[in-house]
Amino acid sequence: MSSARRRDYLTALGLDSWVLRARDAAPERALADAAGAAAPVRVAAPADLAPAASAAREAAYDWGPLRDRVAACTRCGLAATRTQTVFGVGDPNADWLVVGEAPGADEDRAGEPFVGRAGQLLNAMLRALGLAREQVYIANVLKCRPPHNRDPAAGEVSECLPFLERQIELLRPKIMLAVGRIAAQNLLKTDVPVGRLRLKVHGFGPTNVPLVVTYHPAYLLRSPAEKRKAWEDLKFAREVIARG
Repeated sequence: MSSARRRDYLTALGLDSWVLRARDAAPERALADAAGAAAPVRVAAPADLAPAASAAREAAYDWGPLRDRVAACTRCGLAATRTQTVFGVGDPNADWLVVGEAPGADEDRAGEPFVGRAGQLLNAMLRALGLAREQVYIANVLKCRPPHNRDPAAGEVSECLPFLERQIELLRPKIMLAVGRIAAQNLLKTDVPVGRLRLKVHGFGPTNVPLVVTYHPAYLLRSPAEKRKAWEDLKFAREVIARG
């Protein structure tokens, strides 16, 4: 991607005051330079996210049957209040998996994750990395909207997480990007704030999929000054993939 085009995308992110250095315009060289200059990356231990029996509930299902099971799910009370389930969207062979917390009102109506203003910002964040929305896979920890956009309950997460775990098994992504506190803390089984989880590589699940944490686009809309940190997180995730 040319430096001029990346500046256009960063402008869409609201970061038009930034001046990209030369190394940012040449991704491969930039990643090598950054890897040499940055502090060593600390890898967290894999998170034991759910009992084996729970995860195994979906182990036999491919994309189509898994989508059908999500659509018909009544495992928790959210089935009674949803308009429809929000399975996920994107390339089933994607290297990047973006995980949010749960559908909001726009997503509940559309049946697709990240379609409102936060989704538009997420698309701009991805474009700044040279990625189209269609080139990644986007999903949520929960497949149904919690009423009034409240935080997911622990029981809801435990019932729904096996669906996401199976999606990850089918995708085999090179990296997971957990956006927001709820997604990060539920995926990593921690109460550590996002600010302390950033710029580290966390291992997810039995295959230790690299997971990087950043802020939720909805939070960035409320706190635009934090966009600078989010861009650092995205570049860090790009470095992780470049190092393999």
